[in-house]
Amino acid sequence: MDSFASVKSGFKRYLQLERGMSQNTLDAYLHDVDLLFRFLVEEGQKANFEHIQLEDLQKFVAFINDMELGPNSQARVISGIKSFFKFLAVERMITKDPTELLESPQLGKKLPEYLTVIEIEALIDQIDLCTETGERNKAIIEILYGCGLRVTELINLRISDLHFREGIVLVTGKGNKQRLVPLGSMAKKQLEIYLDNSRRVIVANKKADNILFLNRRGDKLSRQMIFLLIKSLVEKAGIRKNVSPHTFRHSYATHLVQNGAHLRAVQELLGHVSITTTEIYTHLNVNDLRETILKYHPRNTLY
Repeated sequence: MDSFASVKSGFKRYLQLERGMSQNTLDAYLHDVDLLFRFLVEEGQKANFEHIQLEDLQKFVAFINDMELGPNSQARVISGIKSFFKFLAVERMITKDPTELLESPQLGKKLPEYLTVIEIEALIDQIDLCTETGERNKAIIEILYGCGLRVTELINLRISDLHFREGIVLVTGKGNKQRLVPLGSMAKKQLEIYLDNSRRVIVANKKADNILFLNRRGDKLSRQMIFLLIKSLVEKAGIRKNVSPHTFRHSYATHLVQNGAHLRAVQELLGHVSITTTEIYTHLNVNDLRETILKYHPRNTLY
């Protein structure tokens, strides 16, 4: 097959001449194809489009779901990918279009995968605490699952956001909206261990001095590093699920609800209600939310 750059260039001409798309839609579709190409390369497919199956594209759809794209955005990406494979078929670069049975997400409906409590425990058990990054990695998993954070919220956490005396963490979510989330007992314990030991000896770069989780060079962790960490732990634990950082957020919410927590409290904890630091918990106070964590979260009830 021709190089990806050559194929992409042909797709661009196809969109311009035969589809008459606006520049914004054209740019979006080309971006979608770039995203698919990067995904395929990371999955070892090397963008050999003739060999791409429906299952590969379903994995890609799961990937963009894990990136927290909403249903409308996901539908747009899938539309771009379908147009790309239609182009490949028209140009006879493929003999069968694998997108024919590829479904777009139903708007307003998401059924995310989650881990069981046993799987969470098995994954945490894979962390070698004797390594340089072991304490940090365990703290990352404990707070992802113990507080239900998005991956972006995690990597941007600051040491000053932690309030151990009150047992809460200040989280800055989408749109810079902030919320207070109670720290589960295991998350709190592991964070204290990490701060007292390995975090203390890291020489942080000037801009990252207050950042909670750092790499060996003293820089803030990237989203990709969190994905790779979790992928490694999942493989070691032998878990056969499509697990991403967001899976821990889904597991957090699912386990709280399964154990009897009120939906409204869980919504507050996840930051699904529009709140700011001056309006936090006008309907539910911090003590109510802390009680929800202590009573219903597995990492408290198991110990």
